[in-house]
Amino acid sequence: MTPDAADPQHAERADLAPAAPLDDADASQAVLPAAHAPLDVRSSALAILAALASVYALWQAQAFVVPLLLGIVIAYTLNPLVVWMEAIRIPRVLGTSIVMVSVIAAMVLGTYSLRGEVQTIIEQLPEAAVKFATGLQRLQISQVGNLQKIQHAAIAMEKAASQTSGGPAVPRQPATHVIVDQPEFRVGNFLWKSSMGALEVTGQVVMVAFLVFFLLLGGDKFKRKLVRLTGPSLARKKITVRILDDINSSIQKYMLMLLTTNLLVAALSWIAFRWIGLENAGAWAAVAGVLHIVPYLGPVITAAAAAMAAFMQFESFAMVLLVAGSSLAIATFVGTFVSTWMTGRIAKMSPAAIFISLLFWGWLWGIWGMLLSIPVVVIIKVVSQHLEQLHPVSELLGD
Repeated sequence: MTPDAADPQHAERADLAPAAPLDDADASQAVLPAAHAPLDVRSSALAILAALASVYALWQAQAFVVPLLLGIVIAYTLNPLVVWMEAIRIPRVLGTSIVMVSVIAAMVLGTYSLRGEVQTIIEQLPEAAVKFATGLQRLQISQVGNLQKIQHAAIAMEKAASQTSGGPAVPRQPATHVIVDQPEFRVGNFLWKSSMGALEVTGQVVMVAFLVFFLLLGGDKFKRKLVRLTGPSLARKKITVRILDDINSSIQKYMLMLLTTNLLVAALSWIAFRWIGLENAGAWAAVAGVLHIVPYLGPVITAAAAAMAAFMQFESFAMVLLVAGSSLAIATFVGTFVSTWMTGRIAKMSPAAIFISLLFWGWLWGIWGMLLSIPVVVIIKVVSQHLEQLHPVSELLGD
């Protein structure tokens, strides 16, 4: 045993002594410890839970949030008219009242001018339903007759094959008929639900109208309050003003695009229906223009309703296909080319992001969600562009 190994103090000093420097060969063979970036699992879990809680809160607060967003979008749209009236020395209260009365009067006059055609369509709905059901029954009977012929031919071929092979004939299984009890339809319950739904829609319309009026009357007060709440920092105030201005500009451009595309759909539908010879073409064109506000679902409803009217008038499935096909073709052309091009120019957003937002907000709020999906996602994109923490969101939504 050597003295160095026998002396523990010497061994301890040897461990504490600094290591000899490595040459280049040893340094190249040395393995450095791997550096692992810490994964904050707790923060990720909290972010996911916060997102789920926000979605649940938006779903529960639909009756409050949807009219609020509608009022804000409409107020942003009408605000330039009020500002223009202020510029020509009209007080804001009077200008707001003039704008609101003009909009409501235009809607009432437009509805009143089409009342005759709409009343005719409503009166013809029962007869149209009966004729459509009769036509479907005839088509079903003809299809059943063809199926029976095919079945008899298959049985004959089966018998011939069994006789040729010398085997016994395959016994036929008795047919099983399933009877499904339909729920009883009560006119009283239907009228009660319809009246309650109409009252609910009327209440929401009145609430949105008052909200728009007060938002227009307030002017830039709400904007100044938001800027004041951001704090004393001048940089934050500038960012807030820039965000609000961009939101204002984007929503106004989007609503202008929506008005343009709806008028284009109404005009093209009127030309097509008049060329086909469909009665009440003006009312159906107005319905097509109004329902085009709701993406995807509105054109389908318009095509189905116009197809029923065409069958009632012409009693021909060829004319039904012509009317429905022309309506869907016009909506597809305007939606695919005009709306997509204008939306891309306005918001510079990815079409995939727009479609995914339609699916999400439609799933969350139904038809109202599909109507408000693009303004909401435009607001999210504008905010994420100006906040460094949300730049990944802006990158995902961008084109």
